Amino acid sequence: MRSVLVTGASGLLGRQVHKVFQLDGWNAVGTALSRPNPPSIIKVDITNAEEFERALDEVKPQAVVHCAANRFPDSCTANPEAAKKLNVDASRAIASATTSRGILLIYISTDYVFSGQPGQAPYTPNSATDPPNIYGQTKLDGEKAVLDVRRTAPSTKNKVVILRLPILYGSCDEPSQSAVNILMSQLWNAQMIKPGEPKIKVDDHALRYPTNTEDVGRVCRDICKLYLDTANTAHDLPDILQFSSEDRMTKWQICQAFSDIMGLPLDGMEPFKPEEEPKDGVKRPYDCHLDTSELKDLGIDVSTVDFRTWWRREVRAFRH
Repeated sequence: MRSVLVTGASGLLGRQVHKVFQLDGWNAVGTALSRPNPPSIIKVDITNAEEFERALDEVKPQAVVHCAANRFPDSCTANPEAAKKLNVDASRAIASATTSRGILLIYISTDYVFSGQPGQAPYTPNSATDPPNIYGQTKLDGEKAVLDVRRTAPSTKNKVVILRLPILYGSCDEPSQSAVNILMSQLWNAQMIKPGEPKIKVDDHALRYPTNTEDVGRVCRDICKLYLDTANTAHDLPDILQFSSEDRMTKWQICQAFSDIMGLPLDGMEPFKPEEEPKDGVKRPYDCHLDTSELKDLGIDVSTVDFRTWWRREVRAFRH
């Protein structure tokens, strides 16, 4: 039986990645700093290199999917040193630990490594990077760190791969774990706003490509199978891959979709354009659409669940 270790397995993405591998018959073990659930999800502080290496030696996985990160732009801006420690330093240490043991590493990255300026998208894996904020910069620095480890370590061919992703949604404990899920909560909160009270403002400018975490889990599993296949040992497989849905929406359009699904009015919400400064003061890109051609060329399925269909099922709002 193949084995995989998933970091951040109690989070929005990690829990679904862990679940997909389990359902596919892998011995899937997750790590979490909070909300561990042993033996399937064990408590590990991945910023402690020795602690992580002990977990590796206990689980003995063929692959590690590194989902754990500080992925909140406002938090990274407020505490850049903490963001660097988790997104860069821990990632470098994890890459050193996996490559020295011959373990495949998938490093989860973001579309925020690109500037997202109008007219530039779609971005290929080789497009020029230019992060618009500290979050994007730390994730890009994490990419560079794991690739530097691969280049300097012996016998690491096809052992480190970066997977860039856009904004994510899916099943989670708290809506705040997803910048998409939280919009559903805001729609419900908006129902309590009385006439004359300030409305909830929602961005109607930046283009998003909300991607479901279950689909990401499937892609991670398929990448592992491909990169671990001994038939591909002689081939030079890509270092950087990208996955995204093609559902293009602003956050306001997402709220409109939720309004339709739930049958709730949008009276307590209103769209705004970027000339109105965001409350957290963090610059966000306009359009970071990711090109998925590299995955397609490898024969990996890049289809995604329909956004509205998934949400109707999730909230059980079937309409006849």
